[in-house]
Amino acid sequence: MAGLRGKDCGADCAKFQKSELEYKFNKRALERPYNSKHSWGKTYGDHKRHLEFSHEQYRELQKYAKGVGIFFTASGMDEMAVDFLDELDVPFFKVASCDANNFPYLELTAKKGRPMVISSGMQSMATMRRVYQTVKEHNQKFTILQCTSAYPLDPEDVNLRVIAEYQKEFPDIPIGYSGHERGISITVAAVAMGAKVVERHVTLDKSWKGNDHEASLEPSELTELVRAIRLVERAQGTGVKQMLPCEKACHDKLGKSVVAKVVIPKGTVLSMDMLGVKVGEPRGISPEDMGQLLGKAITEDVEEDGSITPRMVDGYNNKG
Repeated sequence: MAGLRGKDCGADCAKFQKSELEYKFNKRALERPYNSKHSWGKTYGDHKRHLEFSHEQYRELQKYAKGVGIFFTASGMDEMAVDFLDELDVPFFKVASCDANNFPYLELTAKKGRPMVISSGMQSMATMRRVYQTVKEHNQKFTILQCTSAYPLDPEDVNLRVIAEYQKEFPDIPIGYSGHERGISITVAAVAMGAKVVERHVTLDKSWKGNDHEASLEPSELTELVRAIRLVERAQGTGVKQMLPCEKACHDKLGKSVVAKVVIPKGTVLSMDMLGVKVGEPRGISPEDMGQLLGKAITEDVEEDGSITPRMVDGYNNKG
């Protein structure tokens, strides 16, 4: 269902979380009582076993995702889970924030050669520099996501400016954003700031049991997020500032020209006190070239308020 809904909403990939519980948690962690309102068992181990998909269920999910035409992968939450995902031939490994400073894990995962998407919640810039160096030594295909590990995440703690800092620190890899905030606006802003990969949690109902649901998007929100991201992508442009073809009509109608403040007889040497700037008909010399006119002779009589065109100025270097 998640894969189908994700596909219908326009997402590129459906990502799950895979754990081999005895490798992710020690015995005491699994045996500790879990009395949360979100609990599915008396102990944390019972709770996690209730929620964890089996290997066979993962194969079924992968097959289903392929059938509906969406990429399928998961965060490998321990080394054995990564090995299993590698057997599944996933298109990339997701590294959860809790493993971003797990350097043996990062090295093992990087050596498998698949692309990696690494979240950075709970980490410092010093740690992320080490993450970059560790992974880069074994694998050139990875991205780092700005992330704050709180569910749901308050806007004041998002820290979108880290995206720009990552872009400066790691200019040769794409930078992305993993968000746990309510709504879509902040994630759209991350894309506007240059995020190339976006991860959001998705649910069918935010009121369901489980602390992730409140920080997740429902299908209608995911659809709107994808639409907004695609719109922002179209708006990014090339970074080259120039007048575009779509601006020509406005320029032709409202673009200003140099005009004569006074009657200027033929042969007059132009000075600044003779010249003004207005929307002119016909369109004359651009105001930005006014300085080029000073000291040059006018080649024909110009009436007061008349446009000064290139052919009227002796020696004017018309830039076109």
